[in-house]
Amino acid sequence: MITMKKTFVLLALLAITLSANAQLLWKISGNGLEHPSYLLGTHHVAPLSVKDSIAGMKEALEATSQVYGEILMEDMMKPEMMMKMQQAMMLPSDTTLKSLFTPAAYDSIAAVVKENIGVDLAMFEKVKPAAINAQLAVVLSTKALPGYNPQEQLDTWFQTQAKQAGKKVGGLESVESQIDVLYKAQSLKRQATLLYCTVTHMDYNIDVTRRMAQAYLAQDLDKVLALMKESMNNECDYNPEEEETLIYGRNANWVKLMPDIMKQAPTLFVVGAAHLPDDRGVLKLLEAQGYTVTPRE
Repeated sequence: MITMKKTFVLLALLAITLSANAQLLWKISGNGLEHPSYLLGTHHVAPLSVKDSIAGMKEALEATSQVYGEILMEDMMKPEMMMKMQQAMMLPSDTTLKSLFTPAAYDSIAAVVKENIGVDLAMFEKVKPAAINAQLAVVLSTKALPGYNPQEQLDTWFQTQAKQAGKKVGGLESVESQIDVLYKAQSLKRQATLLYCTVTHMDYNIDVTRRMAQAYLAQDLDKVLALMKESMNNECDYNPEEEETLIYGRNANWVKLMPDIMKQAPTLFVVGAAHLPDDRGVLKLLEAQGYTVTPRE
């Protein structure tokens, strides 16, 4: 759902010492709430063991009776949703992958795909560039982050634990909306540009993966934000419309839903950490609605 530079900003893992003022778990209170709710920023490739180092995590789980993520993770595995995703990943019938690139650019991409995914680019001739980018993100995260297991996700773990405990589990947006963001929000020309950016900035992608991982496991949202705003000053960077679609617009939509959800029952919200900081991040948007948002210590 992001450009390749931002893909690797969000996909990173490298353990370091936690800083004194760090925080990933936040308490939401006030504004008429009878009981507090909590907001946890996750990292999509962090090991499950990270949860044990988050201050107040056990207490937050015990104090809440429902868990809401970005989406309901189990919905992604439903056959009809998998079919929708597969369809969204495919190019229109009158377009081929090769037609989106110059011969030289296509050859560059083919070499990187062969080296990192292990197949000929011809296998992806009817696949959108964004889908190839997503596969490269997983492969390069594995290379950059020893021990990364794409089968283990914090978001899934929290929802599974809640369901096993008989708690309600929900999503702040639909799987369909995420599919749209991943594969339909950007033009094919823009997707092609971003895929080419990936293969021509491989070393940078790995480096930013590691640096974001350090920021996340230090629980330093200021550094997370700084990395999100880091620019290469070229066409590989987000444009304002993409930032709105991928980050800020979604933040605003979630915060519109959260008050009613919290009134129903004390809730643990589990979303990507990149959505928390900034003036248009979820933390500030909740404060603007009159809630008290404090680090859970």
